[in-house]
Amino acid sequence: MLWKLSPDELSAFLYDNMFSYFRRIYPLCREVEDEILGHSVVVKFKKGDIILKHGQVCRYCYFAGHGLARAYYTSESGKDVSSWFMKEGDIIIAVQSFFEQMPSRETIEAVEDLVCIGLKHGALQEIYQKFPEFNFIGRILTQKYYIQMEERAFMLRMDNSDEKYRKFEAYHPEILTRVQIKDIASYLGIAPATLSRIRNRRRMIS
Repeated sequence: MLWKLSPDELSAFLYDNMFSYFRRIYPLCREVEDEILGHSVVVKFKKGDIILKHGQVCRYCYFAGHGLARAYYTSESGKDVSSWFMKEGDIIIAVQSFFEQMPSRETIEAVEDLVCIGLKHGALQEIYQKFPEFNFIGRILTQKYYIQMEERAFMLRMDNSDEKYRKFEAYHPEILTRVQIKDIASYLGIAPATLSRIRNRRRMIS
């Protein structure tokens, strides 16, 4: 649902969350920030809400201010397979669906209560055209997700179960206690029972 904020509250939320993150990538002029502010909405999702359904076109990209989301697809055997976990500071998006405006292959759900900043596809394209320097930030963010996709693809093909979990534990420690073990297992491509044994063994060692 839309979270009704006054203009000052919306501005403060953006500056405390999205703009501070963007500035770490590339300096933003005030004109760009004002343009983004004029097109942005703040949206709340409750835990369990579906942000995007499989087959829908991803019209919005969301910047996560608070909370966690999970993207997943359904395998040929009918099982849900986690493909992304998106937390504070991440962009919540079905990448191909958003940029090509085509039906999504994934479903995105709120794993926790979420507060997001939303920007429509058309508005983002207008900002890119009006402010070419903002394209740099967009390119860095897109590059980040494609690198993560490639790293996960190599992990699934090359690593054994212990190595998969070790890497997830090292790269995403803040997610381990926030999602169900079955969702982590499906992301890593291993059985939940196997993951439980690995976690118990690592706790005993540590």
